[in-house]
Formats: sequence, C-alpha cells, structure tokens
Amino acid sequence: MRYIRYAFLGALGIILISVSLANRGMVDLKLVPDVLAELVDFNPGITLPLFVVVLGGISAGLVIGFFWEWLREYKHRREVGQKARQVHSLEREVTRLKGEKHQGKDEVLAILDEAD
Repeated sequence: MRYIRYAFLGALGIILISVSLANRGMVDLKLVPDVLAELVDFNPGITLPLFVVVLGGISAGLVIGFFWEWLREYKHRREVGQKARQVHSLEREVTRLKGEKHQGKDEVLAILDEAD
C-alpha cells in the first residue's frame, strides 16, 4: 500500500511539474475590472506566471475547504468532549461507590469482589 501511495504522489508531482513548465506565460492579476478602476482611480495589480495563479487558486481552495469543514464539525467535537467528560465523571463515581461498598470489609474479600 505504501508503494502505491508513493507511486501516486510521484505521478502527481510529475503532472504538476509538467503543467507548471507548460504554463510559464506571465499574466496580470488585477483587484478590480478596468471599467470600475477608472471610476475609483484605484487598481492594484501584479504580474505572475500562469502556473503560480492556478496552483495558488487550488491551494487557496483547499485551505478554505479545510477551514470550512473544521468549523462545520465543531458541534461534533464539542459533543465528543462532553461525552468524554461525562464518562470520566461516571468512572470516578463508580470508583467512589466501590470504595464505599467495601468499607469495613476484609481487604482480601474487597479485592475478590472488585475482580468480579
């Protein structure tokens, strides 16, 4: 299974390098369209290779998707935390009740009762 994963990652790397080499042309990225920029007299821009724009867009989409999922799953993580605290509290209560049950008994009998 490990070799299949390495082969997949290698093929993905070769594909990304191939796409990057094929799309080295420079493109202008602008914050707003030209018509709107003339109205506000503000149009910051930057010139980047096309593959940087494409790979950056894919990366930004992944990061936004992971963050969105993390926020969406918050209620499930909170519920798991509450259940874990409840289980820990109940385990402490069981231990305390077992200790009260065996008070005044012989230690050997208490150990045998606990083993059941």
